[in-house]
Amino acid sequence: MDALRLLLLSCFAVLCQAAFAHPALDNPRAEAGSSYRAAIRITHGCSGSPVREVIVQIPEGVRGAKPMPKPGWTLEVEKARLAQPYESHGRRIEEDVVRVRWSGGRLENAHFDEFVLLAGLPDRPGKLYWKVSQVCEKGRIDWFDVPESGKPAAELKEPAAVLEVLPAAHGEHKH
Repeated sequence: MDALRLLLLSCFAVLCQAAFAHPALDNPRAEAGSSYRAAIRITHGCSGSPVREVIVQIPEGVRGAKPMPKPGWTLEVEKARLAQPYESHGRRIEEDVVRVRWSGGRLENAHFDEFVLLAGLPDRPGKLYWKVSQVCEKGRIDWFDVPESGKPAAELKEPAAVLEVLPAAHGEHKH
């Protein structure tokens, strides 16, 4: 009986490690057109090396990203001109945030942390892939893999964090 219990605990530990091995969003579902708090969880370094930089590429259609500063980390926001400007609170928005970078901190491999931003979600339901790079003292991991049609996401080596945008409740303006 003890051998079986040990085997089950070992399998559970391996499954848990695999489930939390890549950057993930704290809340993987949100309503279309809503304001969304993206908390991207980083759970390990690069082959044991501490994380020194986290770079998040904002998915197309996500608007007005505002990152949360982290004590001990430098925050940089990169904007780009939009192919399709939009209106927000009576203002025409022609450029928007495309990348957020936290750098200069130190996240030990034995710890985890969250890197947070607020943003507006597109009005259409579907999946949004948040590509995340973690740069370590030794090495780098680019979590950019997105499932191709007909292939399971479980086969991805370095999967991007995914947000499922659900249909919005009718008649509500969300902030």
